[in-house]
Amino acid sequence: MGRLAWLLLPIAFAQAAPLALMPMPAKVVEGSGFLRIDAGFRVQIEGRTDSRLRAAVDRFTARVARQTGILLVPGNHAALQVVCRKCEDETLALGEDESYQLDVSSDGASLQANTFTGILRGFETFSQLIAPGPAGFQAPAVRIEDQPRFPWRGLMLDVCRHWMPVAVVERNIDAMAAVKLNVFHWHLSDDQGFRVESRKFPKLQQLGSDGNFYTQAEVREVVAYARDRGIRVVPEFDMPGHTTAWLVGYPGLGSAPGPYAIERKWGIFEPALDPSRESTYSFLDGLLGEMASLFPDPYFHMGGDEVEEVQWKRSGTIQAFAREHHLSNSGEIQAYFNRRVQKILQKHGKMMVGWDEVSGPGLATDTVIQSWRGGASMAEAAAQGYRSILSFGYYLDALQPAAVHYRVDPLAGVDARTVPHILGAEACMWSEYVSAETVDSRIWPRMAAIAERFWSPREVTDTDSMYERLVPISRWLEWTGIQHRSAAGPMLDRLAGGRPAGALRVLAAASEALGIAGRRNLNENASRVPLNRFVDAVPPESETVRDLEHAGNPELRAVFTEWAENEARMKPMAEGNALLKEVLPLARNLSAVGRIGLKTLDYLDSGQPAPEGWAATQIVALQKLEEPLAQVRLAAVQVVRRVVSKIQK
Repeated sequence: MGRLAWLLLPIAFAQAAPLALMPMPAKVVEGSGFLRIDAGFRVQIEGRTDSRLRAAVDRFTARVARQTGILLVPGNHAALQVVCRKCEDETLALGEDESYQLDVSSDGASLQANTFTGILRGFETFSQLIAPGPAGFQAPAVRIEDQPRFPWRGLMLDVCRHWMPVAVVERNIDAMAAVKLNVFHWHLSDDQGFRVESRKFPKLQQLGSDGNFYTQAEVREVVAYARDRGIRVVPEFDMPGHTTAWLVGYPGLGSAPGPYAIERKWGIFEPALDPSRESTYSFLDGLLGEMASLFPDPYFHMGGDEVEEVQWKRSGTIQAFAREHHLSNSGEIQAYFNRRVQKILQKHGKMMVGWDEVSGPGLATDTVIQSWRGGASMAEAAAQGYRSILSFGYYLDALQPAAVHYRVDPLAGVDARTVPHILGAEACMWSEYVSAETVDSRIWPRMAAIAERFWSPREVTDTDSMYERLVPISRWLEWTGIQHRSAAGPMLDRLAGGRPAGALRVLAAASEALGIAGRRNLNENASRVPLNRFVDAVPPESETVRDLEHAGNPELRAVFTEWAENEARMKPMAEGNALLKEVLPLARNLSAVGRIGLKTLDYLDSGQPAPEGWAATQIVALQKLEEPLAQVRLAAVQVVRRVVSKIQK
């Protein structure tokens, strides 16, 4: 638990395990006793209400029923009283009041907030408090006063490299709401696909999406779904680069004649919109006006990143245009384009959001810069007067441990004078190596730890506490409908081809998948390659290995024995199975790791000293065994390395 939260706990609870809350609230004071959650659990709304609040109560009680397995029936009294002071049908807005106060005692509970959104945040905290106890399901007595640290707390989901159906989007929105995120950044166009129906320019989706796009009705459904959960939807249509999919249907927009085809690989490509033609801006006026009508949020993301200048430099027309407008290089050409796009967005009532590269002279001061290049870049934009959000350090596709993201603070190194310009941060889920089947496991549960960084007080930084709470929170998230844990089992069963998949599960639990840096340039960078390999079923971070950090020698011996036997159990499964054949060397390495662990325990348990230099030799061997195979690393090595190091001492 963070230092601030510990200071607020009564002394009697100072040595207790932290409550499984994430994000950790701003103020927590534990009491004594528990509120029983039984079949009579009921929520009563006091005072103001509306249809959205009543629907939220219904969703909350349905979640409690799933979470406890209790069939709820009307009780004689309200177990949770809800008071929403200003529950008009307010519009979600940046900086709205999300604070709430939650009081739980053995006699009942009370949730109070000024706004509907505050009530939603309190419902999630109350749900996290519910756990089995001596008398059945219960919630501990506690007083919580809470509000967010940053007003912009987002998740970006790329649905272009790999298509994500509406059901996938909505279940991730439910999980976002569960950890109090409030911005869903929807990356809707890129070189690999244009993903929204345009009625003005239908060839965008007809020729640029492979048939995978959201109808306008589906877009409105998702926006309303998110709104009812206190989440704003900010769309992104990337331009002037990353527009190959646009140009398939409308090649006249391009800086070169074409023809164009949807990109099947990943990277930065030459096609870009022609910034010298008025027809380009007329097209964008029509398209952005149409898209603006689908997304009520005042913020609209125009991308602006990674613009390849090759076509611009080769075009005599564009170069003549640059000279006429005194634009000395491609950066100034893009700045001109950005200003024109911003005026179009302003015409349609939108404020522009863009990646680092859009920062430049002449933009309106209400521009929001999203920094993917680092805190220094964000601080520079803020110093120029632009509002900023940080994404550097929160790239989920890198598949780094939760602790790595948890240590990144949006305000680290930011000058105090520019702090008011920092709106918050967004994590990014780029989809080169995720599918609708795997995306949940690549976002969650690590996103919950990142959400704590966005919501909780800056002093809440204890990584051990974060991991201790992340284990139950990961399981609690399942009740939202997210499939980050459940999807792996069927994937491993599929790989096993009808055989019992126990050995494969042991190998997966001892492994960690490499992220995008470990998978690019490996002959698989194509959008149509199935993501059905072992690496796709393996988690980014091994909970099993982390749990072994504090295990005793008897437990370790049982696990090491299972690892040592893995190769022999995997061999029959891999016969005639190409998808498992690539994994067999990894199983062989796990068995070697297990044998080193068992031999080390033999020395430690017997009290017999290991031969001179034996431990050092094993450390070298473990380092070799840790090298990735089939884009997977053996996390098991770190457990055995720690045990071997006891001999070295």
